[in-house]
Amino acid sequence: MIKKRLIKEMGDSKKYIFGNVAAQWVSLCSNIVMIFGFANLLEKLLTKSAQAGDYAFAVTAAVCSLVIRFICSRVRERCSYLSSKSVKKKLRELIFRKLLRLGTSYRESVPTSEIVQLSVEGVDQLETYYGQFLSQFFYAFLAPLTLFAVLSFVSVKAAVVLLVCVPLIPGAIMGVQKLAKKLLGKYWGQYAALGDTFLENLQGMTTLKIYQADEFTTKKMQQESEHFRRITMKVLTMQLNSVTIMDLIAYGGAALGVVLAASEYSKGSIGFGGCLAIILLSADFFIPMRQLGSFFHVAMNGMAASDRLFKVIDLPEPEQKSGIISPENCTITIEGLTYSYDGEREILHGIDIDIGQGGLTAVTGRSGCGKSTVAGILTGRNKGYGGSVRIGGTELSEISEASLMQSVTCISHNSYLFKGTVRENLLVGNYHSTDDDMRAALKQAKLSDFLDSEQGLDTQLTEGGGNLSGGQRQRLALARALLHDSQIYIFDEATSSVDADSESEIMDTIYELAKTRTVILISHRLVNTKNAVKIFTFEDGSLAECGTHGELLANNGPYAKLWETQQALENVGRRGAE
Repeated sequence: MIKKRLIKEMGDSKKYIFGNVAAQWVSLCSNIVMIFGFANLLEKLLTKSAQAGDYAFAVTAAVCSLVIRFICSRVRERCSYLSSKSVKKKLRELIFRKLLRLGTSYRESVPTSEIVQLSVEGVDQLETYYGQFLSQFFYAFLAPLTLFAVLSFVSVKAAVVLLVCVPLIPGAIMGVQKLAKKLLGKYWGQYAALGDTFLENLQGMTTLKIYQADEFTTKKMQQESEHFRRITMKVLTMQLNSVTIMDLIAYGGAALGVVLAASEYSKGSIGFGGCLAIILLSADFFIPMRQLGSFFHVAMNGMAASDRLFKVIDLPEPEQKSGIISPENCTITIEGLTYSYDGEREILHGIDIDIGQGGLTAVTGRSGCGKSTVAGILTGRNKGYGGSVRIGGTELSEISEASLMQSVTCISHNSYLFKGTVRENLLVGNYHSTDDDMRAALKQAKLSDFLDSEQGLDTQLTEGGGNLSGGQRQRLALARALLHDSQIYIFDEATSSVDADSESEIMDTIYELAKTRTVILISHRLVNTKNAVKIFTFEDGSLAECGTHGELLANNGPYAKLWETQQALENVGRRGAE
Protein backbone atom coordinates (compact mmCIF):
# COMPACT_ATOMS: atom_id res chain seq x y z
CA MET A 1 0.00 0.00 0.00
CA ILE A 2 3.01 2.27 0.45
CA LYS A 3 5.26 2.83 -2.55
CA LYS A 4 8.82 3.73 -1.59
CA ARG A 5 9.47 5.80 -4.72
CA LEU A 6 6.39 7.93 -4.08
CA ILE A 7 7.37 8.42 -0.44
CA LYS A 8 10.83 9.48 -1.58
CA GLU A 9 9.33 12.20 -3.76
CA MET A 10 7.23 13.70 -0.92
CA GLY A 11 9.68 16.49 -0.09
CA ASP A 12 7.94 19.35 1.72
CA SER A 13 4.65 17.40 1.73
CA LYS A 14 5.76 15.38 4.77
CA LYS A 15 4.94 18.17 7.22
CA TYR A 16 1.49 18.63 5.67
CA ILE A 17 0.75 14.91 5.77
CA PHE A 18 1.70 14.63 9.45
CA GLY A 19 -0.24 17.84 10.13
CA ASN A 20 -3.27 16.13 8.58
CA VAL A 21 -2.77 13.09 10.83
CA ALA A 22 -2.38 15.29 13.92
CA ALA A 23 -5.60 17.18 13.10
CA GLN A 24 -7.55 13.93 12.76
CA TRP A 25 -6.12 12.58 16.02
CA VAL A 26 -7.01 15.76 17.96
CA SER A 27 -10.52 15.60 16.49
CA LEU A 28 -10.81 11.98 17.65
CA CYS A 29 -9.65 12.84 21.18
CA SER A 30 -12.18 15.66 21.43
CA ASN A 31 -14.90 13.27 20.28
CA ILE A 32 -13.86 10.74 22.92
CA VAL A 33 -14.07 13.38 25.66
CA MET A 34 -17.52 14.46 24.46
CA ILE A 35 -18.88 10.90 24.35
CA PHE A 36 -17.56 10.06 27.80
CA GLY A 37 -19.03 13.30 29.12
CA PHE A 38 -22.51 12.47 27.84
CA ALA A 39 -22.21 8.78 28.81
CA ASN A 40 -21.31 9.79 32.35
CA LEU A 41 -24.20 12.27 32.48
CA LEU A 42 -26.72 9.69 31.25
CA GLU A 43 -25.48 7.12 33.76
CA LYS A 44 -25.95 9.61 36.60
CA LEU A 45 -29.38 10.58 35.29
CA LEU A 46 -30.28 6.88 35.32
CA THR A 47 -29.20 6.59 38.95
CA LYS A 48 -30.69 10.04 39.73
CA SER A 49 -27.36 11.32 41.04
CA ALA A 50 -26.67 13.99 38.40
CA GLN A 51 -25.55 17.38 39.61
CA ALA A 52 -25.20 20.79 37.94
CA GLY A 53 -21.47 20.25 37.39
CA ASP A 54 -22.21 17.09 35.36
CA TYR A 55 -24.51 19.05 33.03
CA ALA A 56 -21.98 21.84 32.71
CA PHE A 57 -19.14 19.43 31.88
CA ALA A 58 -21.18 17.56 29.25
CA VAL A 59 -22.36 20.75 27.53
CA THR A 60 -18.89 22.33 27.68
CA ALA A 61 -17.30 19.15 26.32
CA ALA A 62 -19.83 19.06 23.47
CA VAL A 63 -19.34 22.71 22.50
CA CYS A 64 -15.55 22.50 22.72
CA SER A 65 -15.57 19.25 20.74
CA LEU A 66 -17.63 20.80 17.93
CA VAL A 67 -15.33 23.84 17.75
CA ILE A 68 -12.19 21.71 17.82
CA ARG A 69 -13.52 19.31 15.18
CA PHE A 70 -14.49 22.23 12.95
CA ILE A 71 -11.01 23.74 13.24
CA CYS A 72 -9.38 20.34 12.68
CA SER A 73 -11.54 19.79 9.62
CA ARG A 74 -10.34 23.06 8.09
CA VAL A 75 -6.73 22.22 8.99
CA ARG A 76 -7.10 18.81 7.35
CA GLU A 77 -8.48 20.34 4.15
CA ARG A 78 -5.65 22.86 4.03
CA CYS A 79 -2.95 20.27 4.71
CA SER A 80 -4.48 17.92 2.13
CA TYR A 81 -4.42 20.66 -0.51
CA LEU A 82 -0.87 21.80 0.28
CA SER A 83 0.57 18.27 0.37
CA SER A 84 -0.88 17.30 -3.01
CA LYS A 85 -0.04 20.70 -4.54
CA SER A 86 3.63 20.46 -3.51
CA VAL A 87 4.13 16.94 -4.87
CA LYS A 88 2.21 17.54 -8.11
CA LYS A 89 4.39 20.56 -8.83
CA LYS A 90 7.54 18.56 -8.07
CA LEU A 91 6.54 15.60 -10.26
CA ARG A 92 5.64 17.81 -13.20
CA GLU A 93 8.95 19.60 -12.87
CA LEU A 94 10.70 16.21 -12.91
CA ILE A 95 8.91 15.27 -16.14
CA PHE A 96 9.58 18.56 -17.90
CA ARG A 97 13.22 18.75 -16.80
CA LYS A 98 13.64 15.18 -18.04
CA LEU A 99 12.20 16.18 -21.42
CA LEU A 100 14.57 19.14 -21.58
CA ARG A 101 17.53 16.85 -20.91
CA LEU A 102 16.32 14.34 -23.48
CA GLY A 103 15.71 17.11 -26.00
CA THR A 104 13.75 16.49 -29.16
CA SER A 105 14.84 12.83 -29.10
CA TYR A 106 12.33 12.05 -26.32
CA ARG A 107 9.80 11.11 -29.02
CA GLU A 108 11.96 8.13 -29.92
CA SER A 109 11.26 6.63 -26.47
CA VAL A 110 7.75 7.82 -25.56
CA PRO A 111 4.96 9.41 -27.63
CA THR A 112 3.95 13.00 -26.92
CA SER A 113 0.34 11.97 -26.20
CA GLU A 114 1.50 9.75 -23.33
CA ILE A 115 3.64 12.58 -21.93
CA VAL A 116 0.57 14.83 -21.94
CA GLN A 117 -1.60 12.17 -20.28
CA LEU A 118 0.94 11.45 -17.56
CA SER A 119 1.86 15.07 -16.80
CA VAL A 120 -1.78 16.13 -16.59
CA GLU A 121 -4.18 13.35 -15.62
CA GLY A 122 -1.52 10.90 -14.39
CA VAL A 123 -0.15 13.41 -11.87
CA ASP A 124 -3.68 14.47 -10.90
CA GLN A 125 -4.43 10.85 -10.01
CA LEU A 126 -1.74 11.11 -7.32
CA GLU A 127 -3.61 13.97 -5.65
CA THR A 128 -5.66 11.52 -3.58
CA TYR A 129 -2.58 9.46 -2.76
CA TYR A 130 -0.67 12.37 -1.24
CA GLY A 131 -3.58 14.53 -0.14
CA GLN A 132 -5.69 11.89 1.60
CA PHE A 133 -4.45 8.31 1.34
CA LEU A 134 -1.07 8.65 3.09
CA SER A 135 -2.43 10.68 6.01
CA GLN A 136 -5.37 8.30 6.32
CA PHE A 137 -2.97 5.35 6.26
CA PHE A 138 -1.11 6.55 9.34
CA TYR A 139 -4.26 7.72 11.10
CA ALA A 140 -6.01 4.39 10.43
CA PHE A 141 -3.40 2.67 12.64
CA LEU A 142 -3.18 5.45 15.23
CA ALA A 143 -6.94 5.74 15.84
CA PRO A 144 -7.60 2.09 16.87
CA LEU A 145 -4.57 2.11 19.20
CA THR A 146 -5.82 5.33 20.84
CA LEU A 147 -9.33 3.90 21.28
CA PHE A 148 -7.92 0.65 22.62
CA ALA A 149 -5.87 2.55 25.20
CA VAL A 150 -8.99 4.46 26.32
CA LEU A 151 -11.57 1.64 26.25
CA SER A 152 -9.29 -0.87 27.94
CA PHE A 153 -9.96 1.06 31.15
CA VAL A 154 -13.66 0.32 30.63
CA SER A 155 -13.53 -3.27 29.32
CA VAL A 156 -10.29 -5.00 28.34
CA LYS A 157 -12.19 -7.86 26.68
CA ALA A 158 -14.24 -5.58 24.39
CA ALA A 159 -11.23 -3.40 23.57
CA VAL A 160 -9.09 -6.44 22.65
CA VAL A 161 -11.81 -7.97 20.43
CA LEU A 162 -12.38 -4.69 18.60
CA LEU A 163 -8.63 -4.17 18.09
CA VAL A 164 -8.17 -7.72 16.77
CA CYS A 165 -10.96 -7.25 14.20
CA VAL A 166 -9.43 -4.05 12.78
CA PRO A 167 -6.57 -5.75 10.81
CA LEU A 168 -9.15 -7.72 8.82
CA ILE A 169 -9.80 -4.60 6.71
CA PRO A 170 -6.16 -3.98 5.66
CA GLY A 171 -5.94 -7.72 5.07
CA ALA A 172 -8.81 -7.43 2.60
CA ILE A 173 -7.19 -4.36 1.06
CA MET A 174 -3.89 -6.20 0.53
CA GLY A 175 -5.78 -9.07 -1.08
CA VAL A 176 -7.46 -6.65 -3.46
CA GLN A 177 -4.14 -4.93 -4.15
CA LYS A 178 -2.64 -8.03 -5.76
CA LEU A 179 -5.52 -8.21 -8.23
CA ALA A 180 -5.80 -4.43 -8.66
CA LYS A 181 -2.12 -3.84 -9.44
CA LYS A 182 -2.18 -6.05 -12.52
CA LEU A 183 -5.62 -4.88 -13.63
CA LEU A 184 -4.80 -1.17 -13.24
CA GLY A 185 -1.53 -1.69 -15.09
CA LYS A 186 -3.55 -2.99 -18.05
CA TYR A 187 -6.02 -0.13 -17.62
CA TRP A 188 -3.35 2.56 -17.91
CA GLY A 189 -1.59 0.72 -20.72
CA GLN A 190 -4.80 0.58 -22.74
CA TYR A 191 -5.64 4.17 -21.82
CA ALA A 192 -2.28 5.43 -23.10
CA ALA A 193 -2.54 3.29 -26.25
CA LEU A 194 -6.02 4.64 -26.98
CA GLY A 195 -4.74 8.20 -26.54
CA ASP A 196 -1.80 7.51 -28.89
CA THR A 197 -4.10 6.08 -31.55
CA PHE A 198 -6.59 8.91 -31.26
CA LEU A 199 -3.89 11.61 -31.59
CA GLU A 200 -2.25 9.84 -34.51
CA ASN A 201 -5.55 9.49 -36.37
CA LEU A 202 -6.52 13.08 -35.62
CA GLN A 203 -3.22 14.40 -36.97
CA GLY A 204 -3.48 12.19 -40.04
CA MET A 205 -7.18 12.85 -40.74
CA THR A 206 -6.47 14.51 -44.08
CA THR A 207 -4.29 11.62 -45.25
CA LEU A 208 -6.91 9.07 -44.13
CA LYS A 209 -9.58 10.90 -46.12
CA ILE A 210 -7.38 11.13 -49.23
CA TYR A 211 -6.70 7.38 -49.20
CA GLN A 212 -10.27 6.54 -48.10
CA ALA A 213 -8.95 4.71 -45.05
CA ASP A 214 -11.11 6.63 -42.56
CA GLU A 215 -13.80 3.92 -42.32
CA PHE A 216 -11.24 1.21 -41.54
CA THR A 217 -9.58 3.45 -38.94
CA THR A 218 -12.96 4.23 -37.35
CA LYS A 219 -13.66 0.51 -36.89
CA LYS A 220 -10.21 0.01 -35.38
CA MET A 221 -10.79 2.90 -32.97
CA GLN A 222 -14.16 1.44 -31.99
CA GLN A 223 -12.51 -1.91 -31.21
CA GLU A 224 -9.87 -0.27 -29.02
CA SER A 225 -12.54 1.84 -27.31
CA GLU A 226 -14.57 -1.28 -26.56
CA HIS A 227 -11.48 -2.97 -25.15
CA PHE A 228 -10.86 0.03 -22.92
CA ARG A 229 -14.52 0.05 -21.81
CA ARG A 230 -14.31 -3.59 -20.75
CA ILE A 231 -11.15 -3.00 -18.74
CA THR A 232 -12.79 0.04 -17.10
CA MET A 233 -15.83 -2.04 -16.13
CA LYS A 234 -13.55 -4.72 -14.65
CA VAL A 235 -11.84 -2.06 -12.54
CA LEU A 236 -15.21 -0.73 -11.32
CA THR A 237 -16.45 -4.25 -10.55
CA MET A 238 -13.31 -4.98 -8.54
CA GLN A 239 -13.72 -1.74 -6.60
CA LEU A 240 -17.40 -2.33 -5.82
CA ASN A 241 -16.76 -5.91 -4.65
CA SER A 242 -13.90 -4.85 -2.40
CA VAL A 243 -16.02 -2.05 -0.92
CA THR A 244 -18.73 -4.58 -0.08
CA ILE A 245 -16.21 -6.82 1.69
CA MET A 246 -14.80 -3.91 3.70
CA ASP A 247 -18.31 -2.78 4.70
CA LEU A 248 -19.15 -6.25 5.97
CA ILE A 249 -15.99 -6.33 8.07
CA ALA A 250 -16.41 -2.77 9.38
CA TYR A 251 -20.07 -2.97 10.30
CA GLY A 252 -19.73 -6.56 11.49
CA GLY A 253 -16.87 -5.56 13.79
CA ALA A 254 -18.83 -2.59 15.14
CA ALA A 255 -21.86 -4.84 15.75
CA LEU A 256 -19.62 -7.30 17.60
CA GLY A 257 -18.43 -4.45 19.80
CA VAL A 258 -22.03 -3.52 20.59
CA VAL A 259 -22.88 -7.13 21.48
CA LEU A 260 -19.85 -7.46 23.75
CA ALA A 261 -20.61 -4.15 25.47
CA ALA A 262 -24.23 -5.21 26.10
CA SER A 263 -23.07 -8.63 27.36
CA GLU A 264 -20.57 -7.04 29.76
CA TYR A 265 -23.26 -4.64 31.02
CA SER A 266 -25.77 -7.44 31.57
CA LYS A 267 -23.19 -9.29 33.65
CA GLY A 268 -22.53 -6.18 35.68
CA SER A 269 -18.87 -6.03 34.60
CA ILE A 270 -19.25 -2.47 33.37
CA GLY A 271 -21.62 0.37 34.12
CA PHE A 272 -24.22 1.93 31.84
CA GLY A 273 -21.91 4.84 30.95
CA GLY A 274 -19.05 2.51 30.00
CA CYS A 275 -21.37 0.34 27.93
CA LEU A 276 -22.71 3.38 26.10
CA ALA A 277 -19.19 4.69 25.45
CA ILE A 278 -18.11 1.37 23.94
CA ILE A 279 -21.21 1.26 21.74
CA LEU A 280 -20.70 4.81 20.49
CA LEU A 281 -16.95 4.43 19.95
CA SER A 282 -16.87 0.90 18.50
CA ALA A 283 -17.56 2.21 14.99
CA ASP A 284 -14.60 4.59 15.31
CA PHE A 285 -12.33 1.54 15.46
CA PHE A 286 -13.29 0.66 11.87
CA ILE A 287 -14.28 3.95 10.21
CA PRO A 288 -10.65 5.10 9.66
CA MET A 289 -9.74 1.77 8.04
CA ARG A 290 -12.96 1.80 6.04
CA GLN A 291 -12.13 5.33 4.84
CA LEU A 292 -8.63 4.14 3.96
CA GLY A 293 -10.21 1.47 1.78
CA SER A 294 -12.22 4.13 -0.08
CA PHE A 295 -9.10 6.19 -0.77
CA PHE A 296 -7.16 3.04 -1.61
CA HIS A 297 -8.88 2.44 -4.96
CA VAL A 298 -8.22 5.97 -6.22
CA ALA A 299 -4.69 5.83 -4.78
CA MET A 300 -4.05 2.52 -6.58
CA ASN A 301 -5.01 4.19 -9.85
CA GLY A 302 -2.49 6.91 -9.07
CA MET A 303 0.18 4.34 -8.20
CA ALA A 304 -0.45 2.54 -11.49
CA ALA A 305 -0.04 5.87 -13.30
CA SER A 306 3.14 6.56 -11.31
CA ASP A 307 4.70 3.35 -12.66
CA ARG A 308 4.50 4.78 -16.17
CA LEU A 309 5.46 8.24 -14.91
CA PHE A 310 8.67 6.99 -13.29
CA LYS A 311 9.37 4.92 -16.37
CA VAL A 312 9.58 8.19 -18.31
CA ILE A 313 11.62 9.92 -15.59
CA ASP A 314 14.07 6.98 -15.56
CA LEU A 315 14.59 6.90 -19.32
CA PRO A 316 18.31 6.70 -20.16
CA GLU A 317 19.63 10.10 -21.12
CA PRO A 318 21.98 10.71 -24.00
CA GLU A 319 25.50 11.67 -23.15
CA GLN A 320 25.66 15.35 -22.29
CA LYS A 321 27.29 17.27 -25.12
CA SER A 322 29.68 20.07 -24.35
CA GLY A 323 30.00 21.71 -27.76
CA ILE A 324 28.76 25.28 -28.12
CA ILE A 325 28.16 27.66 -31.00
CA SER A 326 30.17 30.85 -30.78
CA PRO A 327 28.36 34.04 -31.93
CA GLU A 328 31.60 35.09 -33.63
CA ASN A 329 31.68 31.99 -35.84
CA CYS A 330 28.36 30.74 -37.22
CA THR A 331 29.60 29.34 -40.51
CA ILE A 332 27.90 26.13 -41.60
CA THR A 333 29.80 23.40 -43.42
CA ILE A 334 28.01 20.30 -44.71
CA GLU A 335 30.00 17.51 -46.33
CA GLY A 336 28.67 14.23 -47.73
CA LEU A 337 25.35 14.60 -45.91
CA THR A 338 23.02 11.62 -46.18
CA TYR A 339 19.76 10.95 -44.36
CA SER A 340 16.99 8.37 -44.19
CA TYR A 341 13.80 8.57 -42.14
CA ASP A 342 13.15 4.83 -42.01
CA GLY A 343 16.71 3.52 -42.32
CA GLU A 344 15.98 2.12 -45.78
CA ARG A 345 15.06 4.77 -48.35
CA GLU A 346 17.71 7.51 -48.52
CA ILE A 347 16.32 11.04 -48.75
CA LEU A 348 19.56 13.01 -49.05
CA HIS A 349 22.47 11.79 -51.14
CA GLY A 350 25.92 13.20 -50.34
CA ILE A 351 25.02 16.89 -49.96
CA ASP A 352 27.90 19.43 -49.78
CA ILE A 353 27.00 22.96 -48.65
CA ASP A 354 29.18 25.80 -47.39
CA ILE A 355 27.43 28.80 -45.78
CA GLY A 356 29.50 31.75 -44.62
CA GLN A 357 29.02 34.07 -41.66
CA GLY A 358 26.09 36.45 -42.12
CA GLY A 359 24.10 37.21 -45.25
CA LEU A 360 21.23 35.46 -47.00
CA THR A 361 21.71 31.92 -48.33
CA ALA A 362 18.89 30.19 -50.21
CA VAL A 363 18.05 26.51 -50.63
CA THR A 364 15.53 25.86 -53.36
CA GLY A 365 14.10 23.15 -55.53
CA ARG A 366 10.82 21.41 -56.25
CA SER A 367 8.63 20.07 -53.41
CA GLY A 368 9.92 16.80 -51.97
CA CYS A 369 13.54 17.32 -53.01
CA GLY A 370 14.85 17.27 -49.40
CA LYS A 371 15.05 20.98 -48.54
CA SER A 372 13.08 20.75 -45.27
CA THR A 373 15.03 17.64 -44.27
CA VAL A 374 18.17 19.75 -44.17
CA ALA A 375 16.36 22.28 -41.95
CA GLY A 376 15.34 19.46 -39.62
CA ILE A 377 18.97 18.31 -39.37
CA LEU A 378 20.32 21.80 -38.66
CA THR A 379 17.77 22.34 -35.87
CA GLY A 380 18.45 18.93 -34.32
CA ARG A 381 15.00 17.45 -35.06
CA ASN A 382 16.33 14.92 -37.57
CA LYS A 383 19.06 12.88 -35.93
CA GLY A 384 21.14 10.00 -37.20
CA TYR A 385 22.45 11.72 -40.31
CA GLY A 386 25.44 10.51 -42.27
CA GLY A 387 28.41 12.61 -43.30
CA SER A 388 29.48 15.79 -41.50
CA VAL A 389 27.55 18.89 -40.41
CA ARG A 390 29.62 21.56 -38.65
CA ILE A 391 28.49 24.88 -37.21
CA GLY A 392 31.36 27.18 -36.36
CA GLY A 393 33.78 24.29 -36.83
CA THR A 394 32.01 22.08 -34.25
CA GLU A 395 30.28 18.89 -35.36
CA LEU A 396 26.50 19.21 -34.93
CA SER A 397 26.31 15.90 -33.04
CA GLU A 398 28.69 17.35 -30.40
CA ILE A 399 26.79 20.60 -29.85
CA SER A 400 24.65 20.74 -26.72
CA GLU A 401 20.91 21.02 -27.24
CA ALA A 402 20.80 24.22 -25.18
CA SER A 403 23.43 25.89 -27.36
CA LEU A 404 21.71 24.74 -30.55
CA MET A 405 18.31 26.03 -29.40
CA GLN A 406 19.85 29.34 -28.36
CA SER A 407 21.75 29.83 -31.61
CA VAL A 408 19.40 28.46 -34.29
CA THR A 409 15.79 29.59 -34.84
CA CYS A 410 13.52 27.94 -37.40
CA ILE A 411 10.34 29.57 -38.73
CA SER A 412 8.18 27.25 -40.80
CA HIS A 413 4.97 27.80 -42.77
CA ASN A 414 2.87 26.42 -39.90
CA SER A 415 4.38 28.11 -36.85
CA TYR A 416 1.99 27.54 -33.95
CA LEU A 417 0.31 30.29 -31.94
CA PHE A 418 -1.17 29.59 -28.52
CA LYS A 419 -4.51 30.69 -27.13
CA GLY A 420 -3.93 33.81 -25.03
CA THR A 421 -2.66 37.33 -25.57
CA VAL A 422 -0.14 38.53 -28.13
CA ARG A 423 2.18 39.33 -25.22
CA GLU A 424 2.03 35.75 -23.92
CA ASN A 425 2.83 34.38 -27.38
CA LEU A 426 5.77 36.73 -27.83
CA LEU A 427 7.22 35.86 -24.41
CA VAL A 428 7.68 32.29 -25.69
CA GLY A 429 10.47 33.68 -27.88
CA ASN A 430 12.20 35.44 -25.00
CA TYR A 431 10.78 35.34 -21.49
CA HIS A 432 12.80 38.39 -20.47
CA SER A 433 11.43 40.64 -23.22
CA THR A 434 9.99 43.98 -22.14
CA ASP A 435 6.90 45.55 -23.72
CA ASP A 436 9.18 47.92 -25.63
CA ASP A 437 11.17 44.95 -26.99
CA MET A 438 7.97 43.29 -28.14
CA ARG A 439 6.63 46.43 -29.80
CA ALA A 440 9.95 46.87 -31.63
CA ALA A 441 9.80 43.26 -32.89
CA LEU A 442 6.19 43.72 -34.03
CA LYS A 443 7.17 46.91 -35.85
CA GLN A 444 10.05 45.10 -37.55
CA ALA A 445 7.63 42.32 -38.58
CA LYS A 446 5.21 45.01 -39.86
CA LEU A 447 2.36 43.96 -37.57
CA SER A 448 2.36 46.85 -35.08
CA ASP A 449 -0.14 49.00 -37.03
CA PHE A 450 -2.76 46.26 -37.02
CA LEU A 451 -2.32 45.47 -33.33
CA ASP A 452 -2.46 49.17 -32.42
CA SER A 453 -5.94 49.23 -33.95
CA GLU A 454 -6.89 46.30 -31.70
CA GLN A 455 -5.77 45.98 -28.05
CA GLY A 456 -2.04 46.06 -28.65
CA LEU A 457 -0.07 43.42 -26.75
CA ASP A 458 -3.24 42.46 -24.88
CA THR A 459 -5.02 41.40 -28.08
CA GLN A 460 -6.56 37.99 -27.46
CA LEU A 461 -5.79 35.09 -29.82
CA THR A 462 -7.87 31.98 -30.24
CA GLU A 463 -6.28 28.53 -30.42
CA GLY A 464 -3.76 28.48 -33.26
CA GLY A 465 -4.31 32.20 -33.89
CA GLY A 466 -7.55 31.38 -35.70
CA ASN A 467 -8.83 34.95 -35.41
CA LEU A 468 -5.88 36.27 -37.46
CA SER A 469 -5.30 36.01 -41.19
CA GLY A 470 -2.59 33.69 -42.49
CA GLY A 471 -0.25 36.61 -43.12
CA GLN A 472 -0.84 38.09 -39.66
CA ARG A 473 -0.17 34.76 -38.00
CA GLN A 474 3.10 34.38 -39.88
CA ARG A 475 4.22 37.92 -39.08
CA LEU A 476 3.47 37.36 -35.40
CA ALA A 477 5.53 34.15 -35.52
CA LEU A 478 8.29 36.16 -37.20
CA ALA A 479 8.18 38.78 -34.41
CA ARG A 480 8.46 36.01 -31.83
CA ALA A 481 11.49 34.61 -33.67
CA LEU A 482 13.12 38.05 -33.77
CA LEU A 483 12.79 38.30 -29.99
CA HIS A 484 14.69 35.03 -29.68
CA ASP A 485 17.65 36.94 -31.12
CA SER A 486 19.66 33.94 -32.33
CA GLN A 487 22.69 34.02 -34.63
CA ILE A 488 21.22 31.71 -37.27
CA TYR A 489 17.69 31.94 -38.70
CA ILE A 490 16.15 29.29 -40.95
CA PHE A 491 12.99 30.21 -42.84
CA ASP A 492 11.43 26.97 -44.08
CA GLU A 493 8.75 27.88 -46.65
CA ALA A 494 7.78 30.70 -44.26
CA THR A 495 5.73 32.53 -46.93
CA SER A 496 4.11 29.57 -48.68
CA SER A 497 0.63 30.08 -47.18
CA VAL A 498 0.27 33.87 -47.07
CA ASP A 499 -1.10 36.50 -49.44
CA ALA A 500 1.12 38.50 -51.78
CA ASP A 501 1.19 41.64 -49.60
CA SER A 502 2.14 39.70 -46.48
CA GLU A 503 4.76 37.76 -48.43
CA SER A 504 6.37 40.99 -49.60
CA GLU A 505 6.43 42.44 -46.07
CA ILE A 506 7.85 39.23 -44.57
CA MET A 507 10.56 39.08 -47.22
CA ASP A 508 11.50 42.72 -46.52
CA THR A 509 12.00 41.76 -42.86
CA ILE A 510 14.07 38.72 -43.84
CA TYR A 511 16.31 40.81 -46.11
CA GLU A 512 16.84 43.34 -43.32
CA LEU A 513 17.61 40.55 -40.83
CA ALA A 514 20.22 39.07 -43.20
CA LYS A 515 22.32 42.22 -42.82
CA THR A 516 23.24 41.24 -39.24
CA ARG A 517 22.48 37.51 -38.99
CA THR A 518 23.14 34.28 -40.88
CA VAL A 519 19.84 33.60 -42.67
CA ILE A 520 18.96 30.45 -44.59
CA LEU A 521 15.88 30.81 -46.76
CA ILE A 522 14.31 27.54 -47.89
CA SER A 523 11.72 28.20 -50.56
CA HIS A 524 10.39 26.79 -53.80
CA ARG A 525 9.46 30.33 -54.93
CA LEU A 526 12.55 31.57 -56.73
CA VAL A 527 11.42 35.20 -56.82
CA ASN A 528 12.14 35.26 -53.06
CA THR A 529 15.58 33.68 -53.36
CA LYS A 530 17.04 35.68 -56.25
CA ASN A 531 18.71 38.22 -53.93
CA ALA A 532 20.62 35.59 -51.96
CA VAL A 533 24.43 35.71 -51.99
CA LYS A 534 24.42 32.00 -52.78
CA ILE A 535 21.65 29.67 -53.94
CA PHE A 536 21.75 25.87 -53.57
CA THR A 537 19.38 24.00 -55.86
CA PHE A 538 18.22 20.52 -54.85
CA GLU A 539 16.89 17.86 -57.17
CA ASP A 540 15.68 14.44 -55.96
CA GLY A 541 17.68 14.61 -52.73
CA SER A 542 20.94 15.70 -54.38
CA LEU A 543 22.62 19.06 -54.77
CA ALA A 544 22.20 19.88 -58.44
CA GLU A 545 24.00 23.24 -58.59
CA CYS A 546 24.88 26.34 -56.61
CA GLY A 547 25.70 29.98 -57.37
CA THR A 548 24.08 33.38 -57.58
CA HIS A 549 20.79 34.00 -59.34
CA GLY A 550 22.54 35.30 -62.45
CA GLU A 551 25.06 32.45 -62.54
CA LEU A 552 22.36 29.80 -62.22
CA LEU A 553 20.27 31.33 -64.98
CA ALA A 554 23.35 31.37 -67.22
CA ASN A 555 23.97 27.66 -66.47
CA ASN A 556 20.56 26.85 -67.96
CA GLY A 557 20.20 24.00 -65.45
CA PRO A 558 17.38 22.91 -63.06
CA TYR A 559 17.23 26.36 -61.45
CA ALA A 560 16.83 28.14 -64.78
CA LYS A 561 14.09 25.74 -65.88
CA LEU A 562 12.23 26.15 -62.59
CA TRP A 563 12.56 29.95 -62.89
CA GLU A 564 11.17 29.96 -66.42
CA THR A 565 8.25 27.75 -65.40
CA GLN A 566 7.34 29.96 -62.44
CA GLN A 567 7.68 33.16 -64.46
CA ALA A 568 5.39 31.76 -67.14
CA LEU A 569 2.76 30.80 -64.55
CA GLU A 570 2.92 34.22 -62.91
CA ASN A 571 2.56 35.95 -66.27
CA VAL A 572 -0.52 33.86 -67.02
CA GLY A 573 -1.90 34.79 -63.61
CA ARG A 574 -1.30 38.49 -64.20
CA ARG A 575 -2.93 38.39 -67.63
CA GLY A 576 -5.91 36.57 -66.14
CA ALA A 577 -6.26 39.21 -63.44
CA GLU A 578 -6.24 41.96 -66.07
